[in-house]
Amino acid sequence: MAAALWGAGFLCTLQLGLWLWQLRTRNASWVDVGWAFGLAVMALVAASLGPAPMQRRLLVGLMGGLHGLRLGLHLWHRVATDAHEDGRYQALRVAWQPGLQVKFFAFFQVQALLDVALGWPFLLAAWNPRPSLHPLEWAAALLWLVAWVGESLADGQLRRFKARPEATGRTCREGLWRYSRHPNYFFEWLVWVAYLLLALTAPWGWTAVVAPALMLHFLLRVTGIPYTEAQSLRSRPEDYARYQRETSPFIPWFPKVGT
Repeated sequence: MAAALWGAGFLCTLQLGLWLWQLRTRNASWVDVGWAFGLAVMALVAASLGPAPMQRRLLVGLMGGLHGLRLGLHLWHRVATDAHEDGRYQALRVAWQPGLQVKFFAFFQVQALLDVALGWPFLLAAWNPRPSLHPLEWAAALLWLVAWVGESLADGQLRRFKARPEATGRTCREGLWRYSRHPNYFFEWLVWVAYLLLALTAPWGWTAVVAPALMLHFLLRVTGIPYTEAQSLRSRPEDYARYQRETSPFIPWFPKVGT
């Protein structure tokens, strides 16, 4: 599809710029900012170029655009106000020697192509010829709204907790963080389930399952929970180990008492 090629070209150029910027700042965390904004780009490209009825394309643009924009701005603020590079990339600077910058360049470009792959539900929905919105698409919009609000709340609660001086060496157990160790990741995944519902009524819509499946794999097994929890255990071992015993790892649930 031409939309995928346009998106890939723009996002590869964006990540090239961010790779050059990390050469100057020695902070590869900017790749995450580019990845988040890339989701919005893919949604807006699909909504602009797709032949689907206007109401469906508006839904694609609003859902994907607002999601990527909010997440990108959240990550931008975090990276711009923290003088330290994310621990994941600090570890890669050691592990990827020699040839670090060549490997970082490839990594940044892979993030651009990952955005294109994750944009598959947007493309399917924007090329869906069905004349009116299906109940599944309305359900997708409702689920997306719940997930978008939930992720925004979780990020805001954690940000406010970390801003307090007495939070040093402590684990956030406030709001949604009382019921899940990673409520932001849980609601992020629900957003992708909503995109699956959005695409399901399109021809080959079932193939959109690749997006929430990929996100769940990354969150549970790759760059999400494993790295976050390892870093938390290094910085506050006793407090976080107790938090692990008491709190659901992913799906929000009531905390255990007396463990």
